[in-house]
Amino acid sequence: MAGAAMGGEIISGERKLSLEALMLRAARAARGLESLGVGPGDTLAILMRNDIEFEEASFAARMLSAIAVPVNWHFKAEEVRYILEDSGAKALVAHADLLEPCRAALPGNLAVLAVPTPPEIAEAYGLDPAQCRLPHGAVEWSGWLEGFDPWRGERKPSTAMIYTSGTTGRPKGVRREASTPEQEAHLMGRVGLVFGIRPGMRTVIPAPLYHSAPNAYAALTALAGGTIVLQHRFDPEEFLALVERHAITSVQMVPTMFVRLLKLPEAARARYDLSSLEHIVHAAAPCPPEVKEAMIQWLGPIVNEYYGSTEAGIVTYCTSPETLERPGTVGRAAEGVILKILGEDGEALKAGEIGEIYMIDPAHTQFTYHGNEAKRREIERDGLVTNGDLGYLDADGYLFLRDRRSDMVISGGVNIYPAEIEAVLVRHPAVADCAVFGIPDEHYGEALLGVVQPAPGVTPDAGELTAYLAERLADYKVPRRIEFRGDLPREDTGKIFKRRLRDPYWENVSRNI
Repeated sequence: MAGAAMGGEIISGERKLSLEALMLRAARAARGLESLGVGPGDTLAILMRNDIEFEEASFAARMLSAIAVPVNWHFKAEEVRYILEDSGAKALVAHADLLEPCRAALPGNLAVLAVPTPPEIAEAYGLDPAQCRLPHGAVEWSGWLEGFDPWRGERKPSTAMIYTSGTTGRPKGVRREASTPEQEAHLMGRVGLVFGIRPGMRTVIPAPLYHSAPNAYAALTALAGGTIVLQHRFDPEEFLALVERHAITSVQMVPTMFVRLLKLPEAARARYDLSSLEHIVHAAAPCPPEVKEAMIQWLGPIVNEYYGSTEAGIVTYCTSPETLERPGTVGRAAEGVILKILGEDGEALKAGEIGEIYMIDPAHTQFTYHGNEAKRREIERDGLVTNGDLGYLDADGYLFLRDRRSDMVISGGVNIYPAEIEAVLVRHPAVADCAVFGIPDEHYGEALLGVVQPAPGVTPDAGELTAYLAERLADYKVPRRIEFRGDLPREDTGKIFKRRLRDPYWENVSRNI
């Protein structure tokens, strides 16, 4: 972590802290956490939105060779309690407004440290100032850590444990082995290329830090001595303003952010100087080719993509020229990665055949699911693991995604991939965002339903949208019904919680896919 003490700063609204000062505060916090019994291999839970203190707590855990466990702050009290108990957390650092609703559900032996919710976050989420003050009797993070001398012990490899929900069941903690020096060098080389990590870089983090990719991106930027600007809730025009104001050079995003940026009026997009941008990388979901091409036309050939997961790490990488040459691809396997498309029988499929994507990076640290090795074995075949994603490889080894197996719809025996339909539907000017999924149908087993969030000030017509899709897709891919919602349930990244839309239709109905 020595590089993190050189140059760079972390910025939240009008608050700034040099990385050197951040690391000093983290070292004091590490000493304090050690006094609470947190040591190598123990877990520190963090229940916070994007904030400076989030990074202080994360680096404090790293210094102790402990495991930082970011908690999805959307969770309700019992869900938070499950993460704390399952991870064996010895301490929790939480924003005041998130702590109070779940205090009664916290394990009794848990050390709790509270951070007043800052004004910029309160404004972003419309919080009452009373919610942002420390709950009665809470120990305040900053005052507490100032009571300790900096920790000076030997720093050994450590990691974070990210809980990932998947599609069913309780969240699973993805626990990685600590990196060897060789693996650390391999990882830094890979992320340097893919993430655009370099000394002196300047980034904005527009996605929640409880996700693995933005969490790693922020940490790696700090280790490179770069500057980190925290965006508390993605707003497309505010994002552009932050890029201009802070001369941002590199950023990691998700496709839904691209869609929202492109739907800004042309005058709004032209209002900001984005010339400092050198490297944009995105992942997390398939990106419609038209959206990707529009981003490249707007910002130049700096829009890159990778495919991977919390479990597998970075698997493929794709540059702008490769995207334009092969629209829809997420790239070829990164150096050393083994990537295969397997059929139901476990046999490798030919080029162009859709199957489940299996992969492994032998040089990367391997993982297990915390307390659930059986679940880890379920996703493995012959040493390769799967995220449950479906796709195919072309003759040159470029990977194309189709959908998640859990999202695939089987209607009348035909496999339908909703992501393909969503990519077309979202291009209609009356559509701000959409989700397509299967609902029960007594004749076909499943039928397609499209749920649309209208563009501001527009009242779409279902028949018009159906005709629009019918002109561009095979008839069996056109949803039989289209419904409208003023808002779609989503994470801060903008990614839609499709399960919340789909699950009510399947209550008490068996669904075998």
